[in-house]
Amino acid sequence: MNKEEIITTDICIIGAGPVGLFAVFEAGLLKMRCHVIDTLPQVGGQLSEIYPHKPIYDIPGYTEINGQELIDKLLEQIEPFHPRFSLGERVEIITRDIDGSLLITTNEHTQIHCAVLVIAGGLGCFEPRKPAIDRLIEFEGKGVDYMIKNPELFRDKEIVLAGGGDSALDWTIHLADIAGKVTLVHRGDTFRGVPDSAEKVFRLASEGRINLLLQSNVIALNGNGCLRQVSILDRDNTAITLNADHFIPLFGLSPKLGPIANWGLGITGNSIEVNTIDYSTNIGR
Repeated sequence: MNKEEIITTDICIIGAGPVGLFAVFEAGLLKMRCHVIDTLPQVGGQLSEIYPHKPIYDIPGYTEINGQELIDKLLEQIEPFHPRFSLGERVEIITRDIDGSLLITTNEHTQIHCAVLVIAGGLGCFEPRKPAIDRLIEFEGKGVDYMIKNPELFRDKEIVLAGGGDSALDWTIHLADIAGKVTLVHRGDTFRGVPDSAEKVFRLASEGRINLLLQSNVIALNGNGCLRQVSILDRDNTAITLNADHFIPLFGLSPKLGPIANWGLGITGNSIEVNTIDYSTNIGR
């Protein structure tokens, strides 16, 4: 690539999630130009890709805001600083010039020359933890969903969720006003999620607005071409069958560092070497 084709900026930010976007704002206040790279085809990181409609309760100044609304607000906040983006691209190589500046190269051969590199990639990309349930893979995309991007797709449907963390609780609460019938299945009798959310779920169950099955496990899925039924083993070891249009197992996400593990923060010759970190702990929120 010719030198004139290289993008020159003050700061290159890897990751277009909330942290990366707010870094653009802080840099903009200092009159520093930013170029943002993300492997996803749109800004927003995990919030836009996995939880766009999930309500968030711990953002200062907001009693409640959903994931995409937060991203939209951040984009509005940084618009005056005119950041540039390379979306759908993955950083492959980071090298340091003799003057201390950095050259970033992506898998699409985009090159960005910058003075400062900010890595805001979180734990990398994420994959859903898939429970060992008969015929689960068969019904992926045909009734089995690991994330909820558009809750309206579940309007008036019969939904079975499984899990005991924040995601399972939050989506049970949210879908109670949308789906025709909501059942939450949890293998324990207490929840790992926020106590306030757990209290709301118990209240919905006592009011008859959801079906709550504790000390129970989903053991099999049934249907012809698409999901029709979910088989559950309840607390008495009795097998019961529920009609279901969708089954949503929410057992957390497993982070995958990907190329981040091969980047570096220390200099070895003209390349950058990184000490890898074990991020094997699963994320369940």
